[in-house]
Amino acid sequence: MVHSVEMLFDAETEAAVVQIWDDLMAVGVRSQAAHRSLSNRPHVTVTVAEQMTDTVDAALRPALARLPLDCRIGAPMVFGARSVTLVRLVVPSVELLALHAEVHRICLAHMPDGALAHTAPGQWTPHVTLARRMAPDQLPQAVALPLGIEIRGRITGLRHWDGNSKVVHPID
Repeated sequence: MVHSVEMLFDAETEAAVVQIWDDLMAVGVRSQAAHRSLSNRPHVTVTVAEQMTDTVDAALRPALARLPLDCRIGAPMVFGARSVTLVRLVVPSVELLALHAEVHRICLAHMPDGALAHTAPGQWTPHVTLARRMAPDQLPQAVALPLGIEIRGRITGLRHWDGNSKVVHPID
């Protein structure tokens, strides 16, 4: 399993993303709406590691000073080939990239084996996941929805997900 640190949206932004999840389900695309875990909510993963010490939670508190942060959820994108993940880009503003760099820097001291490479500054693609493990032939149904309409939102929180214990640690 893995640990991650994630950015959370305000209620309105979260509701807009959940509506997309519901719209995808309505056209037969199994979206994140099908994932019923209490920890499942729209978010932007900032960094990921195989292990992360619990001391990261307190260390991340100073990063909260950068919040709230306006954001734009933009174009749909696809990761993968045989089985795809449908996401929406979170437009990488200067402020978003600065928050990412700060969180990444803080977390490194709490990651015994370091962060996964794709989450490092300069390698990170900020996004919010809409559907995982989609068959590519479902993409026409998914992109027929108005996925390209920009969502102007706000990032208002951080959390640490401990995938080993399946526990969410809000950063506050």
